[in-house]
Amino acid sequence: MGTREGAIDRARMFFDRGGFRDLLGNLVAIPSTSQDPSHQPDLARYLESAIRPWLLRLGFAVEIHPNPEPGFGPILLAERIENPALPTVLTYGHGDTVRGLDGEWRAGLSPWHLAIEEDRWYGRGSADNKGQHALNLAALEAVLAERGARLGYNLKLVLETAEERGSVGLRSFVGAHAGRLGADMLIGSDGPRVTPETPTIATGTRGTFHFDLAVRLRPGGVHSGHWGGLIKDPAIVLAHALAAISDRKGRILVREWLPSNGVPESVAGVLAGCPVGGDGETAAIDPDWGEPGLSAAEKIYGWNSFIVLAMTSGRPENPVNAVAPDARAHCQIRYTVDTDPETFASSLRRHLDRAGFPEVAIENARIRMPASRTDPAGPWVRFTAASMERTLGRPIQVIPNAGGGLPGDVFADLLDVALVWVPHSYNGCGQHGPNEHLLASAAREGIAAIAGLLWDLGEGAAPARSASKKVEATA
Repeated sequence: MGTREGAIDRARMFFDRGGFRDLLGNLVAIPSTSQDPSHQPDLARYLESAIRPWLLRLGFAVEIHPNPEPGFGPILLAERIENPALPTVLTYGHGDTVRGLDGEWRAGLSPWHLAIEEDRWYGRGSADNKGQHALNLAALEAVLAERGARLGYNLKLVLETAEERGSVGLRSFVGAHAGRLGADMLIGSDGPRVTPETPTIATGTRGTFHFDLAVRLRPGGVHSGHWGGLIKDPAIVLAHALAAISDRKGRILVREWLPSNGVPESVAGVLAGCPVGGDGETAAIDPDWGEPGLSAAEKIYGWNSFIVLAMTSGRPENPVNAVAPDARAHCQIRYTVDTDPETFASSLRRHLDRAGFPEVAIENARIRMPASRTDPAGPWVRFTAASMERTLGRPIQVIPNAGGGLPGDVFADLLDVALVWVPHSYNGCGQHGPNEHLLASAAREGIAAIAGLLWDLGEGAAPARSASKKVEATA
């Protein structure tokens, strides 16, 4: 009979002897970006050649399905059923990445080649999300080896390849296979820890709501010398409209977008004393930005934010002496489950009209990824935190939802599972930009923590099924 310590030691040994480094290097080398149509075959290759053989070796039955939405990447479904009467755990990850941005990486680095520089392992997908789901599967392999090819519970996996395009098709897929995907909890790894050195559990994610603001004043540009000062400049009108939405210090002025009763007590409670930060190199926190009176943790994990993702007027790459005919900004709201995104567009329309901007149009308003949250004091969260503390020997920071977006709502809504996210990355990892990297120190802790958790789930002490269904989510 194996032991818990033996499983954790196996996982650490695999990491320390270079096994995980080599594994991640092979995964990063597959340019499975879902944001470039020319790499569509690489999405299938990632699942077929890199993941399927590994899962078969671990005793899973594996299927790869076409995405229900044409033009989006396939979805892998794997099941490892030991006894239907046992508890069932569902895990999730995504094998697609954002664009490589090949020409923007620092000299000596390439998105599709894993490069090691001390604690930083550079490569596209190293942190988001290849490194994270591969770490969990490597921990699983260590537990199975130690326990003699059994877990003591059932395990199911959904691995998609369209997350970086909003997880298009995932809701339809999970809905169609809900009978097979039934589980007690979902455990997945994506996103960052609250700080690089702080092991973290997130029990949900903020949602993302996108919209365009457009000012169209005339069919074409007109001479800036003859018309400047006589007619409206759409860029200036748009800039003032944006200033009516957020003040100079990032405080949202459309108050209907915000939780009506402030940060909920349950959220404020788990965030008391919660640290926030990256490495100070990628970005540093501006302490006076955002909602006054909130801590940094409350701003990012318990509140909503407004961001202008892009804006244009005229031709910035080749300016001409003309008053532009139009201006456009693409905007985003990151929101928690404590607000209703269905009201965002209508409340913004009222706000802009009151502020004197009837000519500013709101277009393409939509929820890109809904918010989700499991009770941060729920039984599966407590079970996971206790397991991780036992393995790592120090407290775990629980947050009510990560600052970014993940499709947790799909699993909460359709399967009624508790959401437990255990991130292995950090805010300064460079995901979605050049020089993306995984911190080896956090990854080594992560593989040990997940090995301990996967062992503990098979010890018969997991929460009862009736206690695992306390999930709240927005659709």
